[in-house]
Amino acid sequence: MTSRLRLLRPSELDAEQRELYEEITAGPRAAGPQHFALTDTEGRLEGPFNAMLLSPELGRALQDLGAAIRYRTRLPARVRELAILVVAQAWNSAFERDAHERVGAAVGLSEAELLALREGRDPELTDPGEHAAWEFTRALVGRDGVLDEAQYDAARTALGEPVLFELSTLVGYYSTLALQLRLFTVPDRSAYA
Repeated sequence: MTSRLRLLRPSELDAEQRELYEEITAGPRAAGPQHFALTDTEGRLEGPFNAMLLSPELGRALQDLGAAIRYRTRLPARVRELAILVVAQAWNSAFERDAHERVGAAVGLSEAELLALREGRDPELTDPGEHAAWEFTRALVGRDGVLDEAQYDAARTALGEPVLFELSTLVGYYSTLALQLRLFTVPDRSAYA
């Protein structure tokens, strides 16, 4: 299946789109190690970022939220990436899975943990906070999306309420991206290779 959206070349962007493009490609996502490319060889945004150009004002807000989740939360990198991979598995989002398995490996998730997350199995995390984050995220993306009191209390004890807020925001953000990737039939990363 091919993408429903044509990738926009930088030369085709209007002023608002260009401003958002620059924020994405020159912002914190572009700094530091790159585990997946933001643009293709022609400079066109890949993955969820191309769709954000359709509505620059909303795209900017969504992009800002993603940057805040990724760079300005209390979430440890391993917790952040394992939660993203739980969302990717729940939504069967190949693009998210491929991109964030690369980041997950870079922050220390083992091959066995990555495989378990890909298959929707318990990754048998030994760190209590990581395990609590995994259980919390699985409950949020589960069939009814509800945590019972015991699950909530366990997550609150292990992570604290500020982190639960950040983690639930992450789940909502990456679920939104997975929905948009599905809507616009954005191919997984291997299609860009």
